[in-house]
Amino acid sequence: MGRYDLTEKEWQAIKPHLPNKSRGVPRVDDRRVLNGIFWVLRSGAFWSDLPERYGPPTTIYNRFNRWRKAGIWDRLMDAITAAHDGKVQMIDTSIVRVHQHGATAKRGGRDRCVGRSRGGLTTKIHALVDARGRPIRLHLTAGQKSDIEAAPGLIADIPAGAMLLADKGYDANSLREAVMARGAWANIPPKANRRDPICFSKHLYRARNLVERFFNKVKHFRRIATRYDKLAENYAAALKLVAVRIWIRDL
Repeated sequence: MGRYDLTEKEWQAIKPHLPNKSRGVPRVDDRRVLNGIFWVLRSGAFWSDLPERYGPPTTIYNRFNRWRKAGIWDRLMDAITAAHDGKVQMIDTSIVRVHQHGATAKRGGRDRCVGRSRGGLTTKIHALVDARGRPIRLHLTAGQKSDIEAAPGLIADIPAGAMLLADKGYDANSLREAVMARGAWANIPPKANRRDPICFSKHLYRARNLVERFFNKVKHFRRIATRYDKLAENYAAALKLVAVRIWIRDL
């Protein structure tokens, strides 16, 4: 068993959510393919550097890419994260550097979520996590985009009675009103220039470090800590697979 391979517990949690065997020629073992994918994500190596025990690198990459296009990774994350604790939710962002290999794609109509910020070419990960720091929703934008830009989509399903924790970068009346419209409460520290008083609990705000811990966990995977993928869709798929593994380990 390889260092980054799925444990039996992890495999049994993922297996029911993968496509059933198709007719015709049996496809390459799903577990071996997933182990190969996670080896690349964790090590940060090129797909072509995959150890022989995982099979041909083209088979591993093609399965990753084909299932991404088919929405398999999206549905896997939705299924695994369905049991999240929605009473307390936290939102934050993290910047990742785009490697030169990920910055060479041809320009076209699609949004590659690559922008130029203080750190050079970067991508920004927007994350919403639950009361245990487990990811609920993830979104990508170019690195120079504001933190609050993706917030409305991330909190669209926040349940009534829930509390949203965020840093002062999210202190905007529009976000507070959106949270209030859902019957929830935004516990966000006020900016220095805020004139109208707001209700804020420093004690409850302490739990917000869980979203920062989530970013620390996903960045243990080197292909998340640095973006090598030219396509935002591939980088997002890799991020979701890592999020799924974090979830399963916490169950």
